[in-house]
Amino acid sequence: MAMELSWLVVAVLCTISMAAAANSGLAEQALGASFVFGDSLVDAGNNNYLPSLSRADLPPNGIDFAASGGWPTGRFTNGRTVADILGELLGQPNYAQPFLSPKTKGPVILNGVNYASGGAGILNGTGRIFVNRLGLDIQIDYFNVTRQQLDELLGKAKAKQFLWKKSIFSITIGSNDFLNNYLLPVFSAGERILETPDGFVNDLITTLRRQLIRLHTLDARKIVVSNVGPLGCIPYQKTINQIKENECVSLPNQLAVQYNAQLRDLLIELNDKLPGAKFVLANVYDLVMELVTNYQSYGFKKASYACCGNGGQYQGLIPCGPASSMCEDRSSYVFWDPYHPSEAANLFLAKYMVDGDSKYISPVNLRQLLKL
Repeated sequence: MAMELSWLVVAVLCTISMAAAANSGLAEQALGASFVFGDSLVDAGNNNYLPSLSRADLPPNGIDFAASGGWPTGRFTNGRTVADILGELLGQPNYAQPFLSPKTKGPVILNGVNYASGGAGILNGTGRIFVNRLGLDIQIDYFNVTRQQLDELLGKAKAKQFLWKKSIFSITIGSNDFLNNYLLPVFSAGERILETPDGFVNDLITTLRRQLIRLHTLDARKIVVSNVGPLGCIPYQKTINQIKENECVSLPNQLAVQYNAQLRDLLIELNDKLPGAKFVLANVYDLVMELVTNYQSYGFKKASYACCGNGGQYQGLIPCGPASSMCEDRSSYVFWDPYHPSEAANLFLAKYMVDGDSKYISPVNLRQLLKL
């Protein structure tokens, strides 16, 4: 009997030890902090603190965002952004808070910080039609502020290790450089009359190269950069160009493809050039194209119409607001409004970015990136 009890005790202790080891492994693999840069696709509310025409602080925006009880937070979707979901899937306990929020200070920044801004672009002139927005240069300036705060909180050595090993930097930007800059009519400060497509894309890549190198200098190491999606497939473009439901506007998509090819080359270059750099490309273009082409296979019912909007064939002229019409089943629409994906579409994108293969996320997926 004593022998049996001793073996039982050993078995229990082994089980507890294995469970503790497993939990320790999960803790080691969990995302410590998420530093988010970009535009309205990932803005978590920075524009709420700006006198900007690009805001999502009115209902029904955020109607499905559980953390706020369905109240608008400044996210340009019905629920979570793709950046929110990425953090969840990687084990981050809390969302990265907007930099401009007065609450984003002290230990809160150890969850990461969101610097994204609706209307922002790679180029400083992009989005000026919205009056105010935080371009990528300004967002990196703000990260520099956070970087100094981390030194104060953790000490310089621990802060550097925290950024190198436990943090992921995500950059979702470039769409506005086309939609709200190059493709705008000349009278709205578009630059098409001044530059060829080749020249404009080269300017974007040259500017982005400098910005990414600066982030690396500030101790960003694990960096995922999303390419530009098929802009010609969003409800706004389809509405103003009056095309068929199963078609996309060719010019915006051609520009996106051209930029994306150079972006891929840029990230390969920086991985070779910058010590310790781990740049990852999220192929959002092909992911969104797959979704809008085969939407029914993924449980969606509409891939051309905005769930919340007004005007035109695809509800694509007027942004979502209190006076907008809204679809009944928000989870069945790929697009929430004339420009932005629904939470359901964001979830589709995030899952592929975290656990997908090299067709959509390369050279490693985000779960693999976190373990490096």
